[in-house]
Amino acid sequence: MWWSYEPYVQEMDVWLDIFESMVVVAPLENGPPPEFWSPYRNSERLSVIPYQKNKGWGLNQKKTSIRDIPMMVSALVKGITSTDAFHLRTPGNISLLGLFLAPLLQKRVCAKYAGQWPSYPGEALSYRVQKALLRSFWFHGPVTVYGQWMNQPNHIIPFFTSVMNTEQVRMATKVAACRVLHNPIRVLFVGRLTKSKNVHILLDALSQLEKEKVSFECRIIGDGPEKQALEVQAKQQLVDSYNISFTGGLPFEEVLSNYEWADVLILVSETEGWPKAIAEGMTYGLVCIGNNRGLVPQMLEQERGWVVEPGNSEALVNIIKRITQYPDQYCEISKRAALWAKKYSLDSLRDAIRELLIQEWKLPTSSLRPSVKKINK
Repeated sequence: MWWSYEPYVQEMDVWLDIFESMVVVAPLENGPPPEFWSPYRNSERLSVIPYQKNKGWGLNQKKTSIRDIPMMVSALVKGITSTDAFHLRTPGNISLLGLFLAPLLQKRVCAKYAGQWPSYPGEALSYRVQKALLRSFWFHGPVTVYGQWMNQPNHIIPFFTSVMNTEQVRMATKVAACRVLHNPIRVLFVGRLTKSKNVHILLDALSQLEKEKVSFECRIIGDGPEKQALEVQAKQQLVDSYNISFTGGLPFEEVLSNYEWADVLILVSETEGWPKAIAEGMTYGLVCIGNNRGLVPQMLEQERGWVVEPGNSEALVNIIKRITQYPDQYCEISKRAALWAKKYSLDSLRDAIRELLIQEWKLPTSSLRPSVKKINK
């Protein structure tokens, strides 16, 4: 049985629903799987071509070196030439190599850019190179990106993703229909605890709210290299630091329960592609505060939430205060958010991918299976 990181597995299971089998080019680890990983639903139809073994995972994963490149190229060539189609998940080290090889060796190619598609300050050179290759005539298949952007080639396709199935969306919609603002206000963060996620800015804002006598409860869900520093910051800046709890990483079902608990979700990272936490929170009727970059402004436009400049703790303070002062406005925003978000489920993702590939690869409309028996990831 094959295992991987739970949100990734949920999305890849959608591809396994579309194709007879799937081959994954990836590092391979001996078991047991780490916490919060999950098995593929149809592991018997999946195989792995490893380019490195026992590389480690999460924070302990070894960085890719030049010495790894020959093994990566060998694995990619084997994967590309042994399957009927090839999908690249970018950006990444392996995908950078794949962008040169796949169009050369495979007729049916497609790609997903799982990050912020517009350029941004401090963007890595390798990310800019991968975007340029994906935009160019060299890549002759559809490329799905988060959001609708001006002046893009025809093969750049606005798209979405999801890790909630139809039943989970249905339950979230029921919760959203009954949502009311709590007192004290309940604030939630869901994501990896890295510097770029700006959780320290959220703590700065909460510290200021405490000084202004605005009551709140906050849960910070996730793990990462900044966790210890953030816990220290909370204790140093807040008198009542017990109002903030760091849960660490949680199983997806427990994350969903926290969406039900919360009033507001805050995710003001330096950069975001399609922030799943915001999409999930909106489905539950949470009022979300995101950054003003990438796709987030499109998600929260038309008064479905608020956006702020990353690093602006004062803006966070003012928005949270406004929410507490106008509970009726909160409920209206919550309803608009839930109405927009409920259409994004794993099932709708599956249908959208199938329709896209049938159209772009000119396959029979009835099914992909007669023409494409395997797809490589």
